[in-house]
Amino acid sequence: MAVRGDGSADDTGNALAVRLNYLFANMHPPGAPYTNAYVAEEIGKGAEEYGGVTVTEQYLSMLRNGKRNNPSPDVLRALAKFFAVPVCYLMGGLSDSQAARVEDEVRFLAAMRDQRVRSIALRSVGLPPEVQDSLSAIICQFRQQMNLPVDAPEAGGEEHP
Repeated sequence: MAVRGDGSADDTGNALAVRLNYLFANMHPPGAPYTNAYVAEEIGKGAEEYGGVTVTEQYLSMLRNGKRNNPSPDVLRALAKFFAVPVCYLMGGLSDSQAARVEDEVRFLAAMRDQRVRSIALRSVGLPPEVQDSLSAIICQFRQQMNLPVDAPEAGGEEHP
């Protein structure tokens, strides 16, 4: 399974629970992660946007802890739309590499919530590739000095030679 985040599903490997927990933990605005109640309320308020689906806080809890693992396609579509991921990600219809790509995008979006990270990234836009490579090397040196992995954890994106 591609999810590398902290999923709280049981050992049966419930992919849906693990992926939902990953999204709850990572796909939220700055501050605290979404609650089941908040997601249920938002989906319920946006009836047209979410296909008229309603879910309860309790049902989301059961999906997230693996007690329920076969929601309707409409519920999956609504959750995928809420978290801005392909519905195939929640349905388990992606290969491990495709699911990993979705998770890389989620990690990127989570990192971009940090104003300082966003500022560093935006300031490098338009600089020549060799300068961007130098900045990357400097950041790697700082990470090394702080006993952090040289590369950001599970960093996505294209590699440039």
